[in-house]
Amino acid sequence: MPDTRAEKATFGSLMAIIFAIAMAFVGISIGVGSPSGGMSFHGWCLAATAAASIYFILSHMAQDDGAPSPLSSSDAVNYHDAPIRFATIAAIFWGIAGFVVGDIIAWQLAFPALNFDLPWTSFGRLRPLHTSAVIFAFGGNVLIGTSFYVVQRTCKARLAGLWSPWFVVVGYNLFILIAGTGYLLGITDGKEYAEPVWYADLFLTMVWVVYLLVFLATLWKRKEPHIYVANWFYLSFIVTVAMLHVVNNLAVPVSIWEPKSYIVFAGVQDAMTQWWYGHNAVGFFLTAGFLGIMYYFIPKRVERPVYSYRLSIVHFWSLIFLYIWAGPHHLHYTALPEWTQTLGMAFSIMLWKPSWGGMINGLMTLSGAWDKLRTDPVVRLLVVSVAFYGMSTFEGPVMSIKAVNSLSHYTDWTIGHVHSGALGWVAMVSFGAIYCLVPWLWKRKALYSIRLVEWHFWVSTIGILLYITSMWVSGIMQGLMWRAYDKLGFLSYSFVETVEAMHPYYIIRATGGLLFILGSLIMAYNIWRTIRGDESRDAAEQPRVAAAPELRLNPAE
Repeated sequence: MPDTRAEKATFGSLMAIIFAIAMAFVGISIGVGSPSGGMSFHGWCLAATAAASIYFILSHMAQDDGAPSPLSSSDAVNYHDAPIRFATIAAIFWGIAGFVVGDIIAWQLAFPALNFDLPWTSFGRLRPLHTSAVIFAFGGNVLIGTSFYVVQRTCKARLAGLWSPWFVVVGYNLFILIAGTGYLLGITDGKEYAEPVWYADLFLTMVWVVYLLVFLATLWKRKEPHIYVANWFYLSFIVTVAMLHVVNNLAVPVSIWEPKSYIVFAGVQDAMTQWWYGHNAVGFFLTAGFLGIMYYFIPKRVERPVYSYRLSIVHFWSLIFLYIWAGPHHLHYTALPEWTQTLGMAFSIMLWKPSWGGMINGLMTLSGAWDKLRTDPVVRLLVVSVAFYGMSTFEGPVMSIKAVNSLSHYTDWTIGHVHSGALGWVAMVSFGAIYCLVPWLWKRKALYSIRLVEWHFWVSTIGILLYITSMWVSGIMQGLMWRAYDKLGFLSYSFVETVEAMHPYYIIRATGGLLFILGSLIMAYNIWRTIRGDESRDAAEQPRVAAAPELRLNPAE
């Protein structure tokens, strides 16, 4: 009887090679045909990635004819974890790169001479590089990696496809490379959090569709009848981000050989579409996706069930319904109709309840295991991230109120709010997930050093606190100085005076960012030693944690 699984794998590998050849041809065509130096460079990046992919696939076929290893009931672990390992390492790399660029521009704000009067090192080009590297490169790789891990373990099913998951992780990182180098070369659409140009957006759409199909196909062939709630959050993140990305980036390129394009929306419609995208990128990329991480890794790490599964379902549906309407609060006191502004404010305030319901659910999952906060710094990272989630989701609705927004908007208060969520919630829960994943993925008994995790936690936490408190003080002071009038009705302070007053707080912020980078470097060193398999430095102090779940198939399967 022929090995149908091997035949399917070989056919899949051949189709992957054909697709990679097509991508190489497209890349070479762009590299040769585009008069734009930046776009030509991106074409050659695509061609090089396609060529490397062809070599990788052929090497795999030469080793085992493209078929997975034979399975038996005694020794088979049939999870597809190699793409997850790639995404994990990419997340650490992009995270450190994004943090470093962010701290560089923080020092540039304190000392503008650090721009060096060069276009490539100017604040205007480095700032979108920083946001994209931290949000989409670091956060995106964490989300893709953890979603692929969680959906397999909770469904007891191998990740769908042999090469499709690889296309998702490699294609996504190629998109990040194209977008980031485009910013440095001055190629951008100029839309907040949506700066990549049309061909990068088109490529990301293709990658994202495959991501959705892989996730859905894995759910479809699950052995476990119940779909765990973490997968609900991951799926909502994937579907909604796809919708946001496509609608907000609808554009007409001036030529297929030029990066320049024109957005189909104009005026207030463009602004409304942009902030419908921008706020829901926060809501679904930086909230729903990372809540999927919370609902899997906290219960798994503390070996306790979710505090209230019913509350998690209420949390999901209320969050999904309310978040999509909150975008107009970014456009208070603008040309946007008054009723639309008020609608955005009202839904933002309502968001407080489901957000805190999720926070309470995450924290109370530690019931019966609170001692782990003292003994396991990985749990501390995860729990403190949930606390920051609660704080940020309280502060956000408050800042959406028009009276508060009139003071806070366009000030450093907003910067402090964004980073309390981005560093306190997103980065900390990501660090916790990475510390959980690495020993499981590389089959290690424990992390190289739990003391280094402790150092990472405290250094990063102090850095975050320095950052956000300095921005709170700076932002409120800035807003009050802008609205101060003398007895004749003239402004009391010039703009330059407000900038001068903020200088010491900018130094504090940049110092906090430096501490956060130091913490991430400690993590990278710890992860590197763990992957190498080096003997644990503090084995006696390692907390007992849950083992990685394994999928074992019957011989008939």
